[in-house]
Parts: sequence; structure tokens; C-alpha cells
Amino acid sequence: MNVKVEALDKHRVTLTIDVTAEEVQKGFKQAVARISNQIRLKGFRKGKAPRKVLEMYIGKEGVASEAEDIVVNQAMQDALREQKLIPVTTPDVKTESFSETEGATFTATFVKQPEVKLGEYKGLTAPHVHPEIPDEAVTAQLQKAAEQGARLEVKEGAALVKGDYAIIDFQGKVDGKAFEGGEGKTYPLEIGSQSFIPGFEDQLVGHKAGEDVLVKVTFPKDYFVDALAGKDAEFSVHINDVKRKIIPELNDEFAKSVSKYDTLDELKASLKQQMQLRAYQDAEEAYHNALVDQAVANAEVDIPDEMVEQRIDEMIQEMKLNIEANHSTMDEYLKSINKTEADLRKDFAGTAKETVRQSLVLSAIAEKEDLKVTDQDLSMEVYSMAQQFGADPKDVVKIIKEENRVGMLIASVTRKKAAAFIYGAAKREEEKTEEAAEAPAEEAKAEEAKADKE
Repeated sequence: MNVKVEALDKHRVTLTIDVTAEEVQKGFKQAVARISNQIRLKGFRKGKAPRKVLEMYIGKEGVASEAEDIVVNQAMQDALREQKLIPVTTPDVKTESFSETEGATFTATFVKQPEVKLGEYKGLTAPHVHPEIPDEAVTAQLQKAAEQGARLEVKEGAALVKGDYAIIDFQGKVDGKAFEGGEGKTYPLEIGSQSFIPGFEDQLVGHKAGEDVLVKVTFPKDYFVDALAGKDAEFSVHINDVKRKIIPELNDEFAKSVSKYDTLDELKASLKQQMQLRAYQDAEEAYHNALVDQAVANAEVDIPDEMVEQRIDEMIQEMKLNIEANHSTMDEYLKSINKTEADLRKDFAGTAKETVRQSLVLSAIAEKEDLKVTDQDLSMEVYSMAQQFGADPKDVVKIIKEENRVGMLIASVTRKKAAAFIYGAAKREEEKTEEAAEAPAEEAKAEEAKADKE
């Protein structure tokens, strides 16, 4: 086999591959064996039908076509390995000649994976913060949990203020005519939430239950319903009730109601431990990300547009799956944010390019350091995936094989090993102590505390 590489531009190449007559003859033998194992012919055992009989049954062209596929695929694999090229687009293959006596010649044109010029990726440094959670942060999170668990109580004779809930009936009109979606009954509207059209909630402040209010507003010019965008509207609003949040006091009774603990001090100690662990994890993740970002920034690579577009396709598909999992559609989501899929693609372009860049750099580091993925590495990754999705590891393996994602799994683990190599080769700066004034609110949600109680 002889391979000639022609660069069409900085990313696209054409391979011209010459295959010997012996290799073509071998391809025909493999084609006959494959076809004879796929069909049953009377008088012949499976896999034993000779070539002449098969050619009579499916035609010479059918056998030759199968042989050509075998020869081309094998030659392509050998040529790519020899030239150390990785296609990032499906090769456009054209056969120029194919003969058992004279051999074969074909061309393959594709966009190749770019070469990476690595910079410094060993001995990197980055701040490694050692966060400490103050008691004030714990109390603040408990207060948020208390507010989330607040009950609503009807306040007879009270005038609406910010934070109250107005239970309203309303009907809206534009140009004197009712419009779709402009009517509601016993709707709980939080004053100050800005969940309605700008100015709507403000006009209810100071009014009491039983009152009727004529609210005049203007729809935003970028409103997602084109027919209403920029239009003046009037809403006839009747206030059924005024409800106010009753926030529980932070005491032992509160602790008992949301957790397994009998005292507020015990709950605070447990929550602080959770928040401290999360803060440590976040600090470690930030440290690792900073090191990888440096290694990527130190490298040079010219990324073809096709790789960026492929990554955007993946991001769009991931988004669609997440939206559908929440019982909605992509069209409904795009309508709610007043964007098109083309707008999303533009929004994703920067992130997609950086993701591709990081993948290429980490893969190059893995290759240079000869980092190998073992069966144990793959097993650990599968187990981690199973834990993440609450699935059986055997089912995860089955899906990966059925969807031909083994190569993607190996590549992902390889990149993770390269990242781990960067961490291990880094020079750690002296740890700093930093008080965390605020921690993730989800650590203190009452729902989690209640789950803990169970």
C-alpha cells in the first residue's frame, strides 16, 4: 500500500491510497466468506458456498461491492495509522480503480484533527484556598430554610405590602378585547416577585381584600407573544385575600420540625459540617480547574470550525434531552426565552470552542506522557456513572456497548488521567485561609433536612 497526503488547506487533506492486487484479492476472499455466512443456499452448508455460486445468486457486482468496502475500510485504517491522522469529519471516499489484477486506487478527503503544540503543563501553580465556614453563614442558611418553609396566613383588613401574596381574579384586555392567557382565577401573586408584567404588582400595593383595581400596564417590546409586544393593556383585578408569610423562629422546635436533631445547636453543627465539606470540594475543584486552564492556555492549537460545530450539536442535543425529561419541548423553551436555535448556537460557540480546545490539549498530554487507560480505570468510571444516574453498572455497560460509545468512554477517561497528571505535577502554593461569607443555599434547604430526618 502506498499513501500520498495532499493538504488542501490548514485543516482539510486528501489521501490518495494505492492498494496492491494481492490486497484486493484478499478482500474478495473475505467478501465471499462474509456473504456466504449471511445467506443460505440450497445444497451448501452455511459459509461454504463458492464465489461463482454467490456471483450467480447476488451478481458479480454485489460481491465486488462487498470486497471494495472491505479493502477500502482496511486501507483507510492502515493509512490513518501510518500518517497519524484522525478525521473529525466523515471521509469523502472516491474509488478511481478497483481490480484483482491491477490493484486499486481511491481518494479520501476529510478535515483532520489539528496538531497541538504543548506549552508548560508541569510545575504549574495556582491559589489553593482553605475555606472556613463562619457561624454567621450557617445561621443565614438556616434563615433561608425557615423562609422557604414559611406558611401563608390570611391577614384580615391588611393592605398589601411587598412580600405579601394577593389572591386575585383578573381579566386583561388590549384595545378593549380580551386576549388568550389574559385571565386567571384565585391566582396567588407575590407582590414584589416581578413575575407579572412590569408595573402590575406595584399598582396593587396598599389595596385590601375585597377591593377591585384597574391595572394599566404596557407589555415589553420584546415580549415573547408578538401580538402583545409593546401594546397597552388594562386588567380588571379583584383581590380575594391578602396572605402574609409567617416565618418560623429559629429555635429547638424548628430544628425538630426539619431534622432528626432535638436542638438548634445540633442542627447548626451538622449543617456547618455539610457546608464545610462542600466548601472544601468547591475549593479543590476551583484549584484543579485553574491548573488545567493554565495548561490549556499555554498550548497552541488551531481548531477547525467543524469541531466547534460538532460540539455545539452535542450541546443542543443534551439541552433537548434535559428539556424533554422535564416534559417540555425545545420549541416551547425557545419561545419562553424569545430565542431561535440559531441564537442558541451563537451563544454556545465560545464555550464549545473552549471545550474542544481543552479536550485536544488533555489528549495531547496523555499521548506525550504515555498515559494508558486500564480495565480498572474503565470499571471505576462506569461505576461512577452508575452512581450518578442511579443505575446498575451492568446496564450502563450494556448501553455503552449498544450505542458504540466504548471509544468515547476511553477518550473521556484518558482526558481525566491527563488532568490528574497536571494536578500531580503542580507546585502547590501555601494554603490560604478564607472565611466563607456565603455558602450554597441548597445545603440548608428544609427539604434536605427533612430527608435527613427520615
